[in-house]
Amino acid sequence: MKILIAEDDVANAKFLSKYLSKFGEVVITPDGIAAVDEFVKCLERGEHIDLVCLDIMMPKIDGYKVLASIRNAERKHGVSRMLRSKVIMTSALDESSFDSNQASDDYDDYICKPIDIVKFNEKLKKLDVI
Repeated sequence: MKILIAEDDVANAKFLSKYLSKFGEVVITPDGIAAVDEFVKCLERGEHIDLVCLDIMMPKIDGYKVLASIRNAERKHGVSRMLRSKVIMTSALDESSFDSNQASDDYDDYICKPIDIVKFNEKLKKLDVI
C-alpha cells in the first residue's frame, strides 16, 4: 500500500507516518502544492496511492483545493471512481466546523486532530485500506 500524508505540522506528520508505515510505503509532503505534485507524479509513473491523509489548513494551497486537484488528476488519467484513492481529511477544526460542502463528495472520511488512534484505525478499516 502507498500512502501520501499532506501535513505541514512536523509532529503530526511524524505521528501519522510512524503509525501508517506498518501498512505500507509512506510519503510526506509539507504543503498543498507538494502534495498535488507528488500525487500527479505517482499517477504518471503508474503508481497507485491507496490512501491520502490530507490536512485542511496547509500553506500554499489548502486541503480542499488539493482534494479537487487530486480528483481532477485521477479523472484526467482515467482512474474510475471505484479505484480512486481513499482520502481522509484531517484538521484541528471540530467536525461541526468542517465544511463538507466545500469538499463535496470527493473525500472518504474526516478526523479531528489530535488524532485518536482507535478512531483512526476504525476509519481505516471502514475504508478497507487495512
